Amino acid sequence: MAADPSTPTTGCRPGTEISLHLLGGFRLLHRDTPVVVPRGLQRVIALIGLRPGSTRSHLAGQLWPDAPEERALSSLRTALWRLRQDPCCPIVTAGDTVRLDQLVRVDVDALVGTAARVRDGDDPCAAAALAAGRHDLLPGWYDDWVLTDRERLRQLRLHMLEELAGQHLAAGRHGVALEAALEAMAAEPLRETPHRLVVRIHLAEGNAFEAVHAFYVYRDLLLRELRLEPSAAMTALVDDTLAPIREATRDERPGPRRAPPTRVAPRAR
Repeated sequence: MAADPSTPTTGCRPGTEISLHLLGGFRLLHRDTPVVVPRGLQRVIALIGLRPGSTRSHLAGQLWPDAPEERALSSLRTALWRLRQDPCCPIVTAGDTVRLDQLVRVDVDALVGTAARVRDGDDPCAAAALAAGRHDLLPGWYDDWVLTDRERLRQLRLHMLEELAGQHLAAGRHGVALEAALEAMAAEPLRETPHRLVVRIHLAEGNAFEAVHAFYVYRDLLLRELRLEPSAAMTALVDDTLAPIREATRDERPGPRRAPPTRVAPRAR
């Protein structure tokens, strides 16, 4: 296929705010006004938003994986033509590549950017970091590319929250650290890392009871759901706290009771 010249297809006035929301469900907004997009075209816009600068062949193969290449490319050309009928179409084509117009703000990009700032220690707004990516990518969609990116973004957010909690714990900001750890725990209750962070935060604050309670809550959950015990690293966190309790329990434990002597009745004479 011959390469097309760079062709912006957005007809909105310069500066018009366009936002694409993929976390929690598909929404395309011009300023604050929702745009009704048919489901088939939603898939095209969503994939272009997640794969900026992809070639037509790549997009067609992802969107119509079971179709022959020529038919998939034809379907993509038709979809792009339909999108261009909207004067505020957010798609830009340049040669054989397709991307969103630079006007478009994508919530996934905001999550990725926030995670990068946390990783680099740039200390972004804690409230924004906690809220970023709180909802799954395109819930109810089961395309392979959606499932792959959904898990990628879920793991990205979990690591971001854990890094945020660890950074604030190291800085002595225990309240923010605990909030980030609990947010990660809510996202994946069986994941040990956030539970371990919660125990560490309580111990750093001197709250031994809270630390032990958090440990046993996680231990009971893991036993009930997976028949597993916490890792050695998790157990080691509370070993020093529990050692005096275990020692006292052993000291107070009564020794083995001896059976009373058997009385023998006197024999009759």
